[in-house]
Amino acid sequence: MGPKTTKVYETLRTRLASGRYAPGDKLPSERTLVEELGIGRTALRQVLARLVSEGRLEVRGRSSYRVPGTVSVQPPEGLEPWRIHGERDLYDNRWVRLQLWDVEPPGVKRFEHHVVRLHHVAVTAVIDDQDRVLMMWRYRFVPKQFGWELPGGIVDQGEDPADTALRETIEETGWRPKSLKHVVSYQPMVGMVDSPHEIFVGNGAEKVGEPTDLEEAGHIEWVPLTDIPGLMARGELLGSGTLVALLHILAARRTQGLTTA
Repeated sequence: MGPKTTKVYETLRTRLASGRYAPGDKLPSERTLVEELGIGRTALRQVLARLVSEGRLEVRGRSSYRVPGTVSVQPPEGLEPWRIHGERDLYDNRWVRLQLWDVEPPGVKRFEHHVVRLHHVAVTAVIDDQDRVLMMWRYRFVPKQFGWELPGGIVDQGEDPADTALRETIEETGWRPKSLKHVVSYQPMVGMVDSPHEIFVGNGAEKVGEPTDLEEAGHIEWVPLTDIPGLMARGELLGSGTLVALLHILAARRTQGLTTA
């Protein structure tokens, strides 16, 4: 994109990030945006296509764009949470804390439940302009298996997860993402383990050096997105963060394909 197109892209991205267009809102018409932003319709469509590819917009119909995020289902009412009467540590070090919680579910006799507390983690999927994702081929000794993973790591105390995502990508791959977008927060083993995971998606990257975290790096490769279903079927995608990020990307692209069909 040229300077003018890039400026329009940044303007619309800022509006979306600031909440000027709320989830479910329909974007102004192409004619309105062309007149307001002083850009040609072809260039505007390039900008809108990029925002769609990043998941910032959804296409509805031929040329109608909306902010994603609307849902039809609502949380049920009248349900009570479990009561937590106390907790105590059984084991604690810099990597893991094992606790025993005194819990009471609604209508059930209270009992003690083991809880494992792990670190806060950020994982990043970086996509280039050839629809390839930046991945690492690594050996994991716990499952005794080689496989593909996305870069990611522990969020330091007081660190913004977005900064973690950027730092870990550079340290583990030597590539610096040009942009990062937070797409989801989740818990990988919600019944017993506390380990918040933050998933980021980046578009484009520049090579800034060699990996500095040699223990984590392994073999670095740009893997075609079209290979992901096959790698998943072969069991070569390791870790929930890798799976959640890649499934998010594939689902977003499928949704875009259905809305433009």
